[in-house]
Amino acid sequence: MPTPDDIWQDADLPTRRLAGLALNPATPQDVLLHLLAEAPLAVRMVLCRDRVLPSAVVDAVIAHPDHRTRSFFARNPHADPAQRARLLHDPHWFVQAHLAQGPGLDYDGPPLPDDAIVHMLNSYEQEHLGGSFFRQFSVGLRRSMHTHPDPKVRAWGVGWEWTWLPAETRAALLTDPDDEVRSRAQRHLLGEDPVWVESVLPDRPCHGRTDILMHRALSRAVVDGVLSAPAGPQDRSMIAGNPTLPPDVVRLLAADPDPEVRAEIAGRTDLGPAERRTLAADPVPDVRRALARHPELGLAERQALAADPDPGVRLAVSVHPAWSEEERAGIDYAVPLDGPFLFRPEPLTPPDPEAVRRDALSGHPMLRRNAARVHTLPADLVARLAVDDDPGVRVLLAQTHPDAPAALLLRSFLEYTGHERDRLLTRPHFPTDGLAGYADDEDPAVRALAARDPEVPPAAVERLTRDPDPAVRAAFARHPNLVPSRLAELLDDEELVHHAAANPALPAPAIRALASACTGSADGE
Repeated sequence: MPTPDDIWQDADLPTRRLAGLALNPATPQDVLLHLLAEAPLAVRMVLCRDRVLPSAVVDAVIAHPDHRTRSFFARNPHADPAQRARLLHDPHWFVQAHLAQGPGLDYDGPPLPDDAIVHMLNSYEQEHLGGSFFRQFSVGLRRSMHTHPDPKVRAWGVGWEWTWLPAETRAALLTDPDDEVRSRAQRHLLGEDPVWVESVLPDRPCHGRTDILMHRALSRAVVDGVLSAPAGPQDRSMIAGNPTLPPDVVRLLAADPDPEVRAEIAGRTDLGPAERRTLAADPVPDVRRALARHPELGLAERQALAADPDPGVRLAVSVHPAWSEEERAGIDYAVPLDGPFLFRPEPLTPPDPEAVRRDALSGHPMLRRNAARVHTLPADLVARLAVDDDPGVRVLLAQTHPDAPAALLLRSFLEYTGHERDRLLTRPHFPTDGLAGYADDEDPAVRALAARDPEVPPAAVERLTRDPDPAVRAAFARHPNLVPSRLAELLDDEELVHHAAANPALPAPAIRALASACTGSADGE
């Protein structure tokens, strides 16, 4: 079966022109319906997947006879999730699988309705519920899965953060009236039985062995086997962070010749004073950096690390929670300014509001960056961090908060050129007014911003359809101020026809003529 990329690569110029019409906000509804009924698959793909659709067109998509066409709408990131959920009972497995997969791993839009997720868990094939399915869960559902009234939801919830669940929740799951819930909970409990873990430990490097060595209860025989005859070079570093590691082995590995092992040991919360002193004097900076984050560091240890010759060690210890703001300010640390500053989904465990406020008001940029990542940051702190003097704070706030102000979004895009920069353009308050002034910027991504401004002069629009950068050319081929003669040229341009046909300056009669010429006829006048 051809992939979406295959479908698009096989599309000829007339088909790409039709695909542009399918995206054009000025295309009349009856023409959209005609394209849905008669146009080639590439056009239906673009129409159903890449735009918001009028309700009558959504109705027609849901009833469309071609399952591939319906499947494109199942993954539309622009559609209201409640509209996509209308495909919940689709008879074709392909549509169901795409609905479960959703818009993809980078999707952070509104989730599917909770009742839709519950239906999928109860009715869909398990093989269709992997990949990015979890990105469509609401935070509320994810937080309540372990106690949800539906047993299928509880069964799924058992696998999420089992070791961090409260003791009473784990006990309830272990005695759950549903067989599958009990069975899954008991399997997780087996991971706390060293004898059982030893019996299922693979004898070769693999994901299963890695999971066991890092997270499950280890018998003395397993630990001794890793020390004397490891199956792979990473075995010792894997057990170094395991919370069930015996104290004598912790002391032994604190002096391991491999610095990766020592760094793992340095991150343990059960280190004694002797091990901390040993690791604080370790010759490898990465080991000292790992130790610098240890919650039990005493004042003398923290002071020694705060004066460490390695700047990374000083930075790591500078955010230790035991410092007062005055003590923290006395540390000679340098905060990296080059990112990456990336979006993170809202965590299952809500942050402590007092700790968030304390971080937001801290003099340390790294702590303020922590606060800027909080999705539910109060309005007064949003306003404060939006004008923070640290670029990381500003960009993280812009990437994360749903109410990030327009001025912050624009400033962040202009200043930040790292990974996920384009995500800033998808934020709800990104501005349009005043962007024409960037039409001659040396950065092509900034030049393309000007295409969002409705006031760009026609001459500049035409010039920028010939820009050296293809993304700039594409953006301005869609600009409504493009002069008609140039727009007409681009409708026959191999590269830009798709974008030109999406230009809302195309009059309805021209849209109808193009649709009619390519597909036979378009109903209506």
